[in-house]
Amino acid sequence: MNANAGSMLIFGCGYLGRRVANACTSVGRKVFAVTRSENTAESFRKQGLQPIVADITNPDSLSDLPKTDCILFAVGFDRTVGIPIEDVYVEGLKNVLGRLPRFKEAHQRFIYISSTGVYGQTNGDWVDEDSPCQPVRVGGKACLAAEELLQSSEFGNASVILRLAGIYGPGRVPRQKDVVDAGEITAATTGYLNLIHVEDAASIVLAAEAKATPPALYVVSDGSPVLRSEYYRELGNQLGVPDLKINDVDPDSPAGQRARASKRIRSDLIRDELGLSLNYGNYKVGLADSLRVGDGLAGS
Repeated sequence: MNANAGSMLIFGCGYLGRRVANACTSVGRKVFAVTRSENTAESFRKQGLQPIVADITNPDSLSDLPKTDCILFAVGFDRTVGIPIEDVYVEGLKNVLGRLPRFKEAHQRFIYISSTGVYGQTNGDWVDEDSPCQPVRVGGKACLAAEELLQSSEFGNASVILRLAGIYGPGRVPRQKDVVDAGEITAATTGYLNLIHVEDAASIVLAAEAKATPPALYVVSDGSPVLRSEYYRELGNQLGVPDLKINDVDPDSPAGQRARASKRIRSDLIRDELGLSLNYGNYKVGLADSLRVGDGLAGS
């Protein structure tokens, strides 16, 4: 399918989804975007999107979903809502799958944004699409369950699963505020961070729609994992705090437990199969751009 043609329906039109939507509308594609908020719906409408006010945790609100060429399910977890993550990621996806018009055309795609949290490796091992999934945290378990739900559904043969590393970019730089406000941070210093710049992530979504042969699965990162301590020092340097003080966390704290899941994401397959060159191939380049450019999508 030509990625410059055809309609798209986006669940989770936020930090990543909005960039995908903007790229589509810029070439004349019709984009439907689901939101729970009437105010956000009005914002979508002003940006040329077709808003749908619905809640994936309420199947009755998902009536009359449009037939489109591509579905992008990029729903994030909002802790402030008070709904368990399994109800959002798994039951929410189940509700959507039960209300969507059936796919009848070979070019139609269902792209699901998953997470490298489905892997539970702890020794800094290199991980790729063939590595075993043994998630230890609830978010990773929910993502893996959602993947399996999609793969076993009527949309499974049209599915493209993208397991994304940590998304960052303008307006979303891990620990930037702490460095600027306090000149020091308290954080786990061990273990690897795997990152992907949001603009590259959006490009990968569109490349996967156009070039992947479903059912397909890709792990997505910039392929340049960095130790947490190195990341924080570079962030301090780029923010003008070269002597940034880094206070290590209790290893049994939530942050310390997260740091135990240390792996290095290998992303060769997205380059080999999708033929995509990243604009931000490592965190230093991505940080420089992210700290220089304002978000431009505030409130998404």
